[in-house]
Amino acid sequence: MIIVGAPGVGKGTHTERLLNRYPQLSSVSSGDLLRENVRKKTRIGKEAEALMNRGELVPDNVILRLIRNALHPDTSFILDGFPRNAQQAAQLDKLIPINLAIHVHTPFEIIMDRITNRWVHPPSGRTYNTTFNPPKVEGKDDATGEKLVQRDDDKPEVWKARLSQFEESAKPLLQHYEKMGVLWRVEGNSSDEISPKIFEEFDKKFGK
Repeated sequence: MIIVGAPGVGKGTHTERLLNRYPQLSSVSSGDLLRENVRKKTRIGKEAEALMNRGELVPDNVILRLIRNALHPDTSFILDGFPRNAQQAAQLDKLIPINLAIHVHTPFEIIMDRITNRWVHPPSGRTYNTTFNPPKVEGKDDATGEKLVQRDDDKPEVWKARLSQFEESAKPLLQHYEKMGVLWRVEGNSSDEISPKIFEEFDKKFGK
């Protein structure tokens, strides 16, 4: 199973909730696999590290090898971070079958409101949102009274670019899974609204 959605829709939250609810599931993260292999200095890890040190992207065939090595027969899993486009999806089809591709859709204006109103207290990592979880004193951390900041990558112009880029790359990916007959779309404005719908679809398709 894979979860496709724009940055900020809560893919990580839905994955965590699915893993908690369905113990037969595991999560396979391409990013975690890459970091683990680099840390352990495996053959693939050394190959990937050399590429990254030269400022090059790790090619799809290396990521696919990492995924293949991490999977066990008859394992049910959520694949996180891969595929990101239709070409990668076609390569993945040759390796493993995807039974369900969930397209999580939240209106971009909701995502923008959620993210661009997010402020953080860097020393602790505490996060506030001026819309639904504001600090007691504007611009100040509740516990320390220190100044809150907005991350550079949370600024509106950055998020507009990220969402536009996602929309462009995701369309062919979603069409790929639609043609395969495994695409299911779910809409909502928050994770709490969307997660129960995902559980219902999962139970319908695979049983509890």
